[in-house]
Amino acid sequence: MTAKYFAPTGGHPPQTQLLTDRAVFTDAYAVIPKGTMRDITTSFLPFWDATRLWVIARPMTGFAETFSHYIMEVAPNGGSDRPEVDAGAEAALFVVEGTATLTVDGTTHVLTEGGYAYLPPAADWTLHNMADTPLRFHWIRKAYEAVAGLDAPDVIITNDADVAPTVMPGTDGKWATTRFADPADLRHDMHVTIVTFEPGAVIPFLETHVMEHGLYVLEGKAAYRLNTDWVEVEAGDYMWLRAFCPQACYAGGPGKFRYLLYKDVNRHMNLRLGAR
Repeated sequence: MTAKYFAPTGGHPPQTQLLTDRAVFTDAYAVIPKGTMRDITTSFLPFWDATRLWVIARPMTGFAETFSHYIMEVAPNGGSDRPEVDAGAEAALFVVEGTATLTVDGTTHVLTEGGYAYLPPAADWTLHNMADTPLRFHWIRKAYEAVAGLDAPDVIITNDADVAPTVMPGTDGKWATTRFADPADLRHDMHVTIVTFEPGAVIPFLETHVMEHGLYVLEGKAAYRLNTDWVEVEAGDYMWLRAFCPQACYAGGPGKFRYLLYKDVNRHMNLRLGAR
């Protein structure tokens, strides 16, 4: 399998470009089109060299509160020996372009395109771009919710190409999910997966559920139903959904429609608002 993933490169639009775009932020969802990921919307982080990032989700009171989602861009010889400053944060990394040299608890791994890493809280890790081309990867962060009697999850290092997708029942293989962690492993309080729709496949009902979502389109295009609206999305776009936002999908083709998906799972609902 040769995976192709969309990665933003920044730049700046010309003065002749029309303002009209597909960006929208509502009480229930946001759509952040790929065209908004320009040089002037990048951020920087302490202890990261030759690196910039697009923050495409962050905890916001009254919206989605459990996670942040970055798209990182690391120049050659860039990276960090101190990437995470919050010892309670877990992370999922997914490489969309280039090569990452990731060292976790003393063991070095090389992640190429499609490479995935899950890093539990308090993991000792570093990440560098030792290649001569830019590295671009997704970094999803969440404050890990520990449960007495459950250990923290193990480190996971794998690749999209090495994980067999799980086909949704009754779909003739047209809808499948690549699961990097075992769904039955209750040590995990978040899942990051890749969802694949073949041309013509649908989510045939309005999903309405407690999980928050971040959906980054890796490949293809589709019409997505978000709350009461139909929106068109394509590779490089991001959808950000608060809990219970109704959602459905129609993948019209001509190729596969694939997205990187975050959701929070496997924990009791906090009954004390404002406390985590």
